[in-house]
Amino acid sequence: MSDPYLLLWLEAPLQSWGHDSKFGRRDSLDFPTKSGVLGLICSARGAGGEESEWLKAWADLDMQVVAYVPQDRQGRAMTRQPLLMDFHMVGSGYDDKDPWGSLMIPKTGEGKKAVGGGTKMTYRYYLQDMAYAVALQGPESLIEDAVQALINPVWDVYLGRKNCVPTEFIYQGTFPGAEAALQAGEVLAEQKSRSAAFQVVQGEADGEVLTINDIPVTFGQRKKYRDRQITVQSISR
Repeated sequence: MSDPYLLLWLEAPLQSWGHDSKFGRRDSLDFPTKSGVLGLICSARGAGGEESEWLKAWADLDMQVVAYVPQDRQGRAMTRQPLLMDFHMVGSGYDDKDPWGSLMIPKTGEGKKAVGGGTKMTYRYYLQDMAYAVALQGPESLIEDAVQALINPVWDVYLGRKNCVPTEFIYQGTFPGAEAALQAGEVLAEQKSRSAAFQVVQGEADGEVLTINDIPVTFGQRKKYRDRQITVQSISR
């Protein structure tokens, strides 16, 4: 008997799913990453450590995604919104003479003040008005723990960044297979007047094949990831 699938519905005005960007420019993929989804579950569980053994149990199991866009009044799929760019000032407004405030100001690799001051401008990118049905296969022994955490989260859950607050219950049921889970996601999408735009399947198939570094090996302060091959397939209605 194969491991069951969770149906997760990820919907919010803004979402951001980074997988390779760091420092001043924080990009987003067009769809949720496996590291982002598993990180969301860890947050719901109140798990803040490395979680290496827990992550290992989920690492090689399946994850499939269907992306949904809003419909217009005639029931036609609307054009996807472009990425929203925002910027944040990091290290601004702190007193460098205060021991605690000084810790918040960016410094050089040697711990010295940066040339021209420690304040840095960082750019953040967000998906707008998207929804995703995620069929996530999980170890049968850990599924119930994950479900209870999603229903009663210990810590706040968000869709990529802390300002990306979900507008729908994330957990939408447990199913024996991915097809049944995504069919339930399609029903929910119809109720919300949304149309499927594309899907992401694990492994190589017909479509755009990508290799992304989004399987988490270790969380915590020293995060580690490994690669996963996926295929992005367009959906025409």
